[in-house]
Amino acid sequence: MKINALVATRADQPLKAGQIELRDLQADDVKIEILYCGVCHSDLHMARNEWGVSRYPLVPGHEIVGRVVATGDNVTKLSIGDTVGVGVMVDSCRECHFCKQQEEQYCEAGFTPTYNGTDKYTGKTTSGGYAQHVIADQHFVVTVPDNLALNAVAPLLCAGVTVWSPLQHFNVKAGDRVGVIGLGGLGHMAVKLASALGADVTLFTTSPAKGADARRLGAKNVVISRDAAQMAACQASLDIILDCVAAPHDLDPYLNALKTNGQLVLVGIPDQPHPSPNVTPMVFRRLSITGTSIGSIVETQQMLDFCGQHNITADVEMITGEEVETAFERMLTSDVKYRFVIDMQKTRW
Repeated sequence: MKINALVATRADQPLKAGQIELRDLQADDVKIEILYCGVCHSDLHMARNEWGVSRYPLVPGHEIVGRVVATGDNVTKLSIGDTVGVGVMVDSCRECHFCKQQEEQYCEAGFTPTYNGTDKYTGKTTSGGYAQHVIADQHFVVTVPDNLALNAVAPLLCAGVTVWSPLQHFNVKAGDRVGVIGLGGLGHMAVKLASALGADVTLFTTSPAKGADARRLGAKNVVISRDAAQMAACQASLDIILDCVAAPHDLDPYLNALKTNGQLVLVGIPDQPHPSPNVTPMVFRRLSITGTSIGSIVETQQMLDFCGQHNITADVEMITGEEVETAFERMLTSDVKYRFVIDMQKTRW
């Protein structure tokens, strides 16, 4: 069947309303009516082919919240009417070491992304959440707590789990000292989630104006990273730092802020490499620079359940599909607090 969607046809052309083919429902699939879809910076990268891997026509969107409207014959996990989410991936090989230990994001064959991937049933390119409907295997669909505002849940499916995964992997707990670099879509969720875990959160930002907002979101300390005295004052003070900035920058000041055995975890993906860090502090204080990729389906569900228990959602600005190009332009200047979300019910096709 054909559905309405926002489609990128070329890297130098804006997204426009059009129609795409939705694949047939398979036995393990659910069909979801999309209510809301978050606008991730990677959507802009892909629409503009800034990573050189985009396949057109392309329908972005991997922060999807909606309701189940049809189920395949083998579906037992979900029912028609359930409120659900779909994140960055919709399939994986299911057979490799990582898939079997429920870390599908590291699938050795490569997971199937929600959009710009290859659908194993049709061989065609997968299409994302800037659309009326999506079809996905039940294993890659998560349930959404009833008490949360659905529009503000959408960014949790990417931004939320991307920072939740390293917090869990590195066992961040109450009393730990956590740094967060950047108060954007990822960073604001990192502050909220780390704070809710009981950590003492320090936000690093280039903008003094973000200090009050950071504290509102849960940060106990705010450090202006361009201020050498403030950076010097926090040397060797943090257990772990989540680097949420998607632009190349000097990592050395943040390595200096870590305690011995500390980790600098890269979750933002810049379009150019970071400058090479100084290895000396890494060697003498056993520091690590590492990275993590999104999160598993199990982690995504755990994160949503945690958010339901603590009443955590993203700070969002609502738009319609007609406004997505304006949203892209504003994203480039960080003019959003802190995630755009498309209301599919109000989008004119």
